[in-house]
Amino acid sequence: MIILNKTNWTLVSFILNGVPGLEDMHVWISFPFFSMYIVAMVGNCGLLYLIYYEDSLHRPMYYFLAMLSLTDIVMCSSTIPKALCIFWFHLKDIGFNECLLQMFFIHTFTGMESGVLMLMALDRYVAICYPLRYSTILTNHVIAKVGLATFLRGVLLIIPFTFLTKRLSYCRGNIIPHTYCDHMSVAKLSCGNVKVNAIYGLMVALLIGGFDILCITISYTMILRAVVSLSSADARQKAFSTCTAHICAIVFSYSPAFFSFFSHRFGGHTIPPSCHIIVANIYLLLPPTMNPIVYGVKTKQIRDRVIRILSGSKDIKSHGI
Repeated sequence: MIILNKTNWTLVSFILNGVPGLEDMHVWISFPFFSMYIVAMVGNCGLLYLIYYEDSLHRPMYYFLAMLSLTDIVMCSSTIPKALCIFWFHLKDIGFNECLLQMFFIHTFTGMESGVLMLMALDRYVAICYPLRYSTILTNHVIAKVGLATFLRGVLLIIPFTFLTKRLSYCRGNIIPHTYCDHMSVAKLSCGNVKVNAIYGLMVALLIGGFDILCITISYTMILRAVVSLSSADARQKAFSTCTAHICAIVFSYSPAFFSFFSHRFGGHTIPPSCHIIVANIYLLLPPTMNPIVYGVKTKQIRDRVIRILSGSKDIKSHGI
């Protein structure tokens, strides 16, 4: 709905159009989305349950994994339920304020995801390069502080998005060719100057993504140096094997993000809009789906505990490490 107010168009609601050009395929597209969402919710809630109840998982690495799981739950839950409503029930309307709220949650927790992956890289660096000081460096107090700082970084950098978007005048309709309210997708409906929005969006991407990738790169460079210097091949393999799950998480998170970023800027005329929208959804859905699977397979403590639960073992807590 749009209300005319003398000089400006005031938007009351938007219409999320789903995947443009593939409207007839919405029901079929919904099945993999729904399946991945269920796997993501069950897997991440299961990880949170295990980390909370399992004494042997009360360690820094698993606290960071719990942060990642909580972030993944919020990140995919802020988009997929609405997308499924569009695909299944054609409920495409979303209020202006609800759209801004969804935008805030999406961008805040994608930034949080990147930040937690960076913290997990630092955790691996400390564990491999300073194993004897690991528990004294990464205390519960330090973990809580860096986790809170990562969350506040996302909130403080994303809040201006909502104000920059709300100040715009909209006169190009209210149909968003997307499954969720993305910052620039909404801003492009404005008849005003969105240059500030575009510049600030790029600046936030560099401040969050650029900084986190730099820290991850430096951490793994130092880890590689430390692993290569080990005299035993078994020790090198064991040290690096503790990083494989985290490396997989980085690949699942950043690969669709890079594809979306570069395709928008360099392949806008050759890649169909439907591909952009699907990749944008995969970017929010793939990491939450795959992270519990990867950590469940690659992490012995989690894998053994899951096997005990599935085999019917009745012990609630395991005190071994």
